[in-house]
Amino acid sequence: MEEKKVDINSIVGFVLIFGILIFMFYQNQPTPEEQAAEKAKQEQVVKEESKEVLPSENVEQSPVVNLQDSTAVANYQGKIGAFGFTQPSDKITKLENELVSLEISNKGGQIVEARMKQYHTYDSIPVYLIHDGNASFGVNFTTSDNRVLNTKDLYFEPSLTENNGSKVLSMKAKAGPNNFLEYRYEMKEGEYLVDFTIRSQGLSGIIDSSRPVDLEWDLKGIRHNKSVEYENKYTELTYSHEDGKISYLSLASDDDEKEEDVKWLSYRQHFFSSMLVGKTNFKTAELTSKNLVEEESKDTKFTKLFGATMPLELTGGELAQNMHWYYGPTDIKVLSQYKELGLDDSIPFGWGIFGWLNRYLFNPFYSFLSSVLPFGWAIVAMTVLVRLAMSPVTYKSYLSQAKMKVLKPELAELGEKYKDNAMKKQQETMKLYGKAGVSPMSGCIPAVLQMPIFYALFMFFPTSFALRQKSFLWADDLSSYDVVANLPFHIPFYGDHVSLFPILASIAIFFYMTMTTGQNMPQQPGMPNMKFIMYLMPLMMLFFFNNYASGLSLYYFVSNMITIGIMLVIKNFILDDKKIHAQIQENKKKPKKENKFQKKMREMMEQAEDQKKINKK
Repeated sequence: MEEKKVDINSIVGFVLIFGILIFMFYQNQPTPEEQAAEKAKQEQVVKEESKEVLPSENVEQSPVVNLQDSTAVANYQGKIGAFGFTQPSDKITKLENELVSLEISNKGGQIVEARMKQYHTYDSIPVYLIHDGNASFGVNFTTSDNRVLNTKDLYFEPSLTENNGSKVLSMKAKAGPNNFLEYRYEMKEGEYLVDFTIRSQGLSGIIDSSRPVDLEWDLKGIRHNKSVEYENKYTELTYSHEDGKISYLSLASDDDEKEEDVKWLSYRQHFFSSMLVGKTNFKTAELTSKNLVEEESKDTKFTKLFGATMPLELTGGELAQNMHWYYGPTDIKVLSQYKELGLDDSIPFGWGIFGWLNRYLFNPFYSFLSSVLPFGWAIVAMTVLVRLAMSPVTYKSYLSQAKMKVLKPELAELGEKYKDNAMKKQQETMKLYGKAGVSPMSGCIPAVLQMPIFYALFMFFPTSFALRQKSFLWADDLSSYDVVANLPFHIPFYGDHVSLFPILASIAIFFYMTMTTGQNMPQQPGMPNMKFIMYLMPLMMLFFFNNYASGLSLYYFVSNMITIGIMLVIKNFILDDKKIHAQIQENKKKPKKENKFQKKMREMMEQAEDQKKINKK
């Protein structure tokens, strides 16, 4: 038996490229001293509260009252009528546990600062979801003496107590000794979720129940990531309505919607979310989202402006609305603790089977791997295991290509023989495929089968909280782009920096396409130039991934390198062109039974051919 010929050049080239890349990996690993210094820096940042002030571009705020001016105070009290009973004060009350710090102002009784105590931004300041006037919350109502008021303009009287280990803050806007509108906050230890109640007492004669009472909540998303355009792609208003249906406002443009039976709202800012959850559903909600990002810029501080208006119902002329606030990470591990509220549905896993794969396969699988391996190596390990699991599909795809390659001379003969009769050429080509037992679609089917995996992982890496600010080799944050060089200018669609992982991924894609598209797909009339696509695709991927998560580029690089390796093994050690050719010849000798589809296609072609002959006469 003749010994199989091995493509030595392909193997040597592959080994050389892979060896160079492994050496680059090793050289760029941080030293233990650098790792310790970075860890100490991050721990110090978390302990210290930044004093940096965000720009004064705020959502609509209530007028400021000069509390040192008795005339101004008297005028203010005259405008608000009965609610002037509460003495104006600028006091701030802090409500905090080990996870989150909330500051609630007497003015409006609302949260004016929400700070994550265990997380910081790309430029090492604490993560704020509410800070320096970027949010506004209030209840709009009409009084019996025809005054239109909003609670954000009223002053509240605070009372902080403890109840079974929980901190309870009661904020009361008083219209008399025993007449008040109350905001009640209850924070438990070890939880991001805060119980929140709006209720009134003795206001049935003060609030006009014939007029609408609306809850209004606006928030301008504060930038947290290095790339504001990338962060903005995953910043959106999500809501649950109609018994668990999850919907979204537009990611890319301004949008508004009016919905019914709303359970919760999420103003998601990529890796962090501000959520308002009703214990009973809101009857309706008018929702708006405005895009604030025009282009990539280091000076852009905000992503989107979100707004919601929801009517509150009075019972016996009084308010009684029980809710929750959630200010915390968009992390499946955290949000799954509140499964009864469905908050984990706010994470963009993807739709249909893609979301199912992410939620129940890739998320738990990666969580397990990252618990025993460093985060970057966990991506490599997961990629290796996924590609090995898909190797039978890769084998089927390459086998189909090999069969087509063997038939190439006979296809060329048919092309020459029937070059003036495209219909006859197509008929004879289909007959040849049928006799040889080759399907031209068999190479596409494996690719289609891989699409759910491909898309699911495409959604997994940019939204996985576990990757946030986790370093690997030269990348200091796998959830953002890596930088090996900064450019003194900005290239449209590319950026002002050079990321190495997208370059490696593009090179790997080029070699993969060279092995598949470039060699076995001759140019067909009326079809796209496959060699042009072979060069265009890696270039597109290079631009596309330069501002995306480096973890995603790492995955595509490793995935394509493994696929190249598998294909080289299949080509040089598993498949034999002579055996494939012999098998095809045997298949030709066997009688072939047409299925209904093949019979129908043959009859249609024959009819078209007969019609063509008639027309010539």
